[in-house]
Amino acid sequence: MTVKAKKHLGQHFLTDQSIAQNIANLLKSTTSDLILEIGPGTGVLTKYLTAFEPKLYLVEIDPESIEYLKAHHLGLAERIIERDILKLDLAALFPKQSISMIGNYPYNISTQIVFKMLEYKSLIPEMAGMFQKEVAERICAQPGSKVYGILSVLTQAFYHCSYEFTVPPHVFNPPPRVESGVIHLKRKEDFTLGCNEALFFKVVKTAFQQRRKTLRNSLKTFELSDNLKEGSIFDKRPEQLSVQEFTSLTTLLQGDT
Repeated sequence: MTVKAKKHLGQHFLTDQSIAQNIANLLKSTTSDLILEIGPGTGVLTKYLTAFEPKLYLVEIDPESIEYLKAHHLGLAERIIERDILKLDLAALFPKQSISMIGNYPYNISTQIVFKMLEYKSLIPEMAGMFQKEVAERICAQPGSKVYGILSVLTQAFYHCSYEFTVPPHVFNPPPRVESGVIHLKRKEDFTLGCNEALFFKVVKTAFQQRRKTLRNSLKTFELSDNLKEGSIFDKRPEQLSVQEFTSLTTLLQGDT
C-alpha cells in the first residue's frame, strides 16, 4: 500500500535514507528510558530507530500511516500511539520515565511541538529532528539576530541548542517549498531559572510582542516603578537580551511587585 501525504497534516515524507540515518544517529548516546518518534508517516526514520526497541514508541494521527506502519513494522504495532501529540498527557502516559523526542516534525505544528517539549521539560532531557529551516534557525538563534525571539529564548533557557545540518526540498515527497533544518537539543544539567518561571515566560512573550520598542515601552503593562525604569537594561530592545539577562530582568520585576 502507499500513503498519500496530506497537506492538512503538514506531511512531507523524507525519501533520503542517509539523511534519516544521520537524524537517528543524533540519539545514539541517549540515556533516556524511552524514545518517542513524532509523526513517523511511512517509517523512513523509524527503521533507523528500531535499534532502540523495546523502548521505542511512535505517535501518529494519520490512519493511513498507522495502517502502513503496522504492516511494515510488526514489532512496533503495540507501541503505536494513535493520538495527536499536542493532546497527549506525557506524564500520565509515561510516569516517572525520561523521554527523548525525535521526528521529521510536521511543519504545521512544529512550533507547538517545541512548546509541548517545554511543558514536559522535566521528562524530556533530549530532542532531535527536522523542522522547517526557518523554525530550526529561530530555535538556535543568538541575541542580536533578526530571527532571535520568543522561541529562541524559551528553548535556550532550558536546553543547549545545536543546528546540525540543512536538508534540501528535493529529498521529500512531495517536496516542500522551503529548506529544512535538523537540530539537536539537550537539556541543561541545571534547568531551573532562579526566578519565577511563569513570570519569565510572560516577560519574554510581552517583550517580543513589540520587539522594535525598548523594554521600557514594551513592558509598560507591568507598571514599572520609576526607580526600576532607570536601569540601563530597559534601554535595550528584546532581541539584544541573552537568556541570562531575561532571567535577571524577571528577578527585577519580581522584586518590583
